[in-house]
Amino acid sequence: MKPGPNGGGLSRKAIMSELDNSLRRLDMDYVDLYQIHRWDPATPIEETLEALHDVVKSGKVRYIGASSMWAWQFTKALMLADQNGWTRFATMQNHYNLLNREEEREMNKYCAKTGVGLMPWSPLARGILAGSYKGGLDKGQTTRSSGVDRKRTGMLYRGEMDFAIADRVIEVAERYGKTPAQISVAWLLNKPEIAAPVVGVSK
Repeated sequence: MKPGPNGGGLSRKAIMSELDNSLRRLDMDYVDLYQIHRWDPATPIEETLEALHDVVKSGKVRYIGASSMWAWQFTKALMLADQNGWTRFATMQNHYNLLNREEEREMNKYCAKTGVGLMPWSPLARGILAGSYKGGLDKGQTTRSSGVDRKRTGMLYRGEMDFAIADRVIEVAERYGKTPAQISVAWLLNKPEIAAPVVGVSK
């Protein structure tokens, strides 16, 4: 968020000051869901969890969530929260879609068993599952898919199977008179553990 040792991470100071900064920018007294982004290896998880518990108790946050970490890390965080009487994570925002199904191995099942709602990020695989790329990264059909964002997309999705799957989604969409994006999101919403896919839109 800013330069210096307290400009990021999940220390108590960072959580407290950045939450206050966010509330001021939003002109709000509280937020419904406050999420940590990934695991901070420089801060003991106990410090992070206690700080998150305190912002809930202060009334500035209603629920807390986490994003993109290994299942063992999330398990450890929930167990420590239970052991210490701290607020538990209510949501997990993980990377899950038709092209990236690794989360089915552990994280999705664990969240379903422990009552944690899943809010997958990139449900449309950065436009690949919306039909923005036709068979490869070099065939972007939108400003975003053919511009600077293409590099990030190429870091996450690069296998030939990704585009074969995307082509099959287009086939299914045509068969049912829907868009590829509708089919991809419907696939996610058909999973009982999915609460709310986080869809990025351009308009």
